[in-house]
Amino acid sequence: MSKETTKLIANNKKAWHDYFIEEKIEAGIELVGTEVKSIRQGHCSIKEAFIRIDKNSEVQLYGMHVSPYEKGNIFNKDPLRVRKLLLHRHEIRRLIGKIEQKGYTLVPLQVYFKGSLIKVEIALAKGKKLYDKRQDIAKKDQRRAAEREFKVKNL
Repeated sequence: MSKETTKLIANNKKAWHDYFIEEKIEAGIELVGTEVKSIRQGHCSIKEAFIRIDKNSEVQLYGMHVSPYEKGNIFNKDPLRVRKLLLHRHEIRRLIGKIEQKGYTLVPLQVYFKGSLIKVEIALAKGKKLYDKRQDIAKKDQRRAAEREFKVKNL
């Protein structure tokens, strides 16, 4: 049994700063041919992306930017179009139940290849307040200072 390789395409560092990540879920993404070719070249961004579940219980990804494929001419789609995420019905129902709780939302964390398929890692997240962000920044600064001190001592 061969181990499937994963290759990271896009990462959403801002999500880790703005949200407490409670749970991660892997989802497929519905793409057209020229979008796949563009993503294979690494032209993808999820910095401003967010996820909503519509009234038909379909999970939609908004704000994901996939640059037009340079050789795609008339087959290229809108770079910011809404893309459907592929999840099982029971997963969608569970997510709807969690999102109805106050403060929870869905955010994309990363886009990657799993074998030959393009996957999106989404997270059930709760928004951080300003003081939470300040605490995180202070912890990072302390950790950096400790690492710097350790590095100096071991030289």
